[in-house]
Amino acid sequence: MRIPFYKYQATANDFVIINQILVPYLKEPDTAWIRQWCDRRLGVGADGLMIIERSSTADFKMTYYNADGRLSTMCGNGGRAMAHLAYNLNIAKDSMVFEAIDGLHEAHVKGDIVQLKMMDCQVGTTDGDAYILDTGSPHFVHFVADLDRIAMVDKAQKIRYNDTYREEGINVNFVEPKGSILHVRTYERGVEDETYSCGTGVTAAAIASVLRDGLKDGSHRIDVSTLGGNLQVRFDKVGQRFQNIWLIGQAIKVFEGSIMLPEDV
Repeated sequence: MRIPFYKYQATANDFVIINQILVPYLKEPDTAWIRQWCDRRLGVGADGLMIIERSSTADFKMTYYNADGRLSTMCGNGGRAMAHLAYNLNIAKDSMVFEAIDGLHEAHVKGDIVQLKMMDCQVGTTDGDAYILDTGSPHFVHFVADLDRIAMVDKAQKIRYNDTYREEGINVNFVEPKGSILHVRTYERGVEDETYSCGTGVTAAAIASVLRDGLKDGSHRIDVSTLGGNLQVRFDKVGQRFQNIWLIGQAIKVFEGSIMLPEDV
């Protein structure tokens, strides 16, 4: 059986998306099958697989699997990509609400720009001079100098696989402010490599920058540069809580196609 898919990228964080609203192609996706689809040599190639499903509480439901085939937590760039596709497939209007693993998210689509409302975030803990924040997925945020020269994968894996984080995993972000722009590089658990961009990571880095600089309560706008492009994070700081968090940037359909579904899935 061949099933259609869409390949999307959001600041070069890329995804395979399957629309299950009209035809339920899959039951429970097989882990090995997802890994093959996401493999850049043996399959389509992606940082993760997403499925659009019906929802009883929103316009649709987003289910996200990491490239390792495991069900994952919230993906900010993935949410933006799915919102863009849902609008273009007439599943939702240009202003929508969708269901994800961490709750309901609001999104707005205008051309290739998607604004995604993230969940509120509490001030997290610290690990040495790094910030630990949950922005829908857990993130380790460490400010560094000379970000371009950092041995990204080696340093990130020493954190991701240490005794503290090995079991549950954590996404590792290295951040360097340059003028008014926050530069961010992210190693993602589940992908187990550096990705070109990470929406929840960019959000965590932006919040961490406000904490690091001791900025007061109020509205903040942080411009962010990743390997895959530019994003913007807007939010309100109210005491120990960050709310009205918006992740803003491009989401683009790369291509669409179909692929054979193994008979035993």
